[in-house]
Amino acid sequence: MTEVRHNWQKTEVEALFALPFNDLLWQAQTVHRAHFDANSVQLSQLLSIKTGGCPEDCKYCPQSVHNNAKLETENLIDIDAVLKAAQQAKENGATRFCMGAAWRSPSRSQVKKVGEMIAQVKAMGLETCVTLGMLDEEKAQCLKEAGLDYYNHNLDTSPEFYGEITTTRTYADRLNTLSAVRSAGIHVCSGGIVGMGETREDRASFLQTLANLSPQPDSVPINQLIAVVGTPLEKQKQLEPFEFIRTIAVARIIMPKTMVRLSAGRENMNDEMQALCFLAGANSIFYGEKLLTCHNPIENQDRALFEKLGLQAMPLPKQNEMACESVC
Repeated sequence: MTEVRHNWQKTEVEALFALPFNDLLWQAQTVHRAHFDANSVQLSQLLSIKTGGCPEDCKYCPQSVHNNAKLETENLIDIDAVLKAAQQAKENGATRFCMGAAWRSPSRSQVKKVGEMIAQVKAMGLETCVTLGMLDEEKAQCLKEAGLDYYNHNLDTSPEFYGEITTTRTYADRLNTLSAVRSAGIHVCSGGIVGMGETREDRASFLQTLANLSPQPDSVPINQLIAVVGTPLEKQKQLEPFEFIRTIAVARIIMPKTMVRLSAGRENMNDEMQALCFLAGANSIFYGEKLLTCHNPIENQDRALFEKLGLQAMPLPKQNEMACESVC
């Protein structure tokens, strides 16, 4: 078994990035097989429960009030709409249902409302995940008591490059939220976006930061930038595909027990690129035709790709199967 380390040096991570491509993928696949079924992929579905109007100035985000993506702002949706979407996700094979709200930091009343959604989605036998912005320990504890399994709060990029992307929230703010989530006993989901103009050194620093968290995140979504019109990054060139695959492989090697999620940007990836990402150690995807406000490959395309590659959807975790048996 590969040792889980929390003392990675940036030079070590950079050395992994610099390996010959075949050697890097061989090492990543070896690590992957030591901890996971190499032909099993977790299916998660993401729903925007409150869209637009975010006061943060993240340069990649169409939901920011500082950008001009012409996105229609929507209030928090009602619980019936959430449950309908969750049921459809489950019927389509998803085992984790993620809910995202464009808030800087939710109020206590907002946390309570989302908690009601969490409890009812959890009762359907699905794993639950939310991303709501910054949390303190009290709010995190409320979500835990509602039954939340995972909280997503991305670091986005390296500490060194972060100020080029966001100025309204510090890197320390993000780390403090992750600390509050861990203290409440909620699993951490934290990753970032590549292709925003950062260097390979930044990508190494970003992954190093995640890997040196103790414990390491349970899920790490790796997003390829979607250059949305109306955002400051609308003209950013797409990251070279092999560099993206290298990022997946390095994440797998230095975070051996973590679910590495192939997240935003899959609509712009061909089957061959996605296949190499799975070979590099990705074992989770977002499933469904939409990720918050951006398009995603539809379910039929994913099913066809899985059939070509001989991949299977990861089953529901045991605890969720038991929860479903007791309440459904």
